[in-house]
Amino acid sequence: MNKFWKMKDREMDVSRSLLMGILNVTPDSFYDGGHHDSLSAACKRAEAMVAEGADLIDIGGESTRPGSEGISEPEERRRVVPLIRELSSLGVPLSIDTSKPGVAEAALEAGAV
Repeated sequence: MNKFWKMKDREMDVSRSLLMGILNVTPDSFYDGGHHDSLSAACKRAEAMVAEGADLIDIGGESTRPGSEGISEPEERRRVVPLIRELSSLGVPLSIDTSKPGVAEAALEAGAV
């Protein structure tokens, strides 16, 4: 029996486990050491994740590593919105990892689901 996850303008078959790629676009990410904080580096990594089998990509623009300082909503939008716009044609759903409603709204407008 197939089960589907409905998102915005698409459905995903969730009768199997899905693989989510995590893409942090912060200069101080604890996960990747800040290697993907430029638009071109982040796009290349997202393309590689899809080629490696990622079913969806979660994008984060604010570090939550221990000792990190928060950033403003405009700064977080500056980091994630252009990337989401660029990646929206990649063919996989994009999600946003944020605690700020304005960033979430801007991400949805840019193509996140």
